[in-house]
Amino acid sequence: MTLNNVTMRRAHNSSLHHQQQRWSIPADGKNLLVQKDSNEYNPQKRYTISPDEYYRRSWSSESSDSVISSESGSNCYRVVLIGEHGVGKSSLANIFAGVHDSIDSDCEVLGEDTYERTLMVDGESAMVILLDMWDNKREGEWIRDHCMQVGDAYLIVYSITDRASFEKASELRIQLRRARQKEDIPIILVGNKSDLVRCREVSVAEGRACAVVFDCKFIETSAAVQHNVKELFEGIVRQVRLRRDSKEKNEKRLALQKRRESIPKKARRFWGKIVAKNNKNMAFKLKSKSCHDLSVL
Repeated sequence: MTLNNVTMRRAHNSSLHHQQQRWSIPADGKNLLVQKDSNEYNPQKRYTISPDEYYRRSWSSESSDSVISSESGSNCYRVVLIGEHGVGKSSLANIFAGVHDSIDSDCEVLGEDTYERTLMVDGESAMVILLDMWDNKREGEWIRDHCMQVGDAYLIVYSITDRASFEKASELRIQLRRARQKEDIPIILVGNKSDLVRCREVSVAEGRACAVVFDCKFIETSAAVQHNVKELFEGIVRQVRLRRDSKEKNEKRLALQKRRESIPKKARRFWGKIVAKNNKNMAFKLKSKSCHDLSVL
């Protein structure tokens, strides 16, 4: 997944800057606009690029043998971060925006808690708009209701060191189901802070079981050491595409993925299908193991 460009939107105090901004969010949530005063200027804030720039460039699953052509149009995805305060949502958003590994990337400051970035996943470009406004107290309770309505996909984040946040994540999945009953929305349950193994309160098995029960995907990440963060954002793009794109296009992607699979992995997948046909318990176990595969439904 190649990160081509970033737009970070953050709020600024009007007494410190010569510009004023206000959010205009239409009822259907299809577009997020920033309206600016006519007499404002458009400053750009630059950060210094660290020597470790290769990390961002390594966010690429692009392959030279890709059979999928990039198309313009419906390749803009609104991804919403939700979860308890302190679980690491903003840390994940900052990694997505390149803040942690870069202090001189070209970032245009436009508003608040919104990050726009063009990604390259499986040889196809996609504009991801990441919304991290769940904990915005200034906007009041209405902002959470709004978040439940505007996302094309959701990352429900909990901390593996905080069981209460895991239980809250389950509640949020139920709320999403109620708010978007007739929609097949991609959701990934994200167990963050996986590097804090000695403080773990929620096991991997519990996370997977929860994902199976609530029919969503699952992954554990660590924003602190940037573990599985690239895979997380690649995965949410793939999950949206699987639901949006045509059957033919997804079949091409699947064929490409199968060609890349190792022989042992192909054998395990084939044998698992045979066993699952005659054993419901084994089928459940296989589903719980595959819920972390973010490239399939």
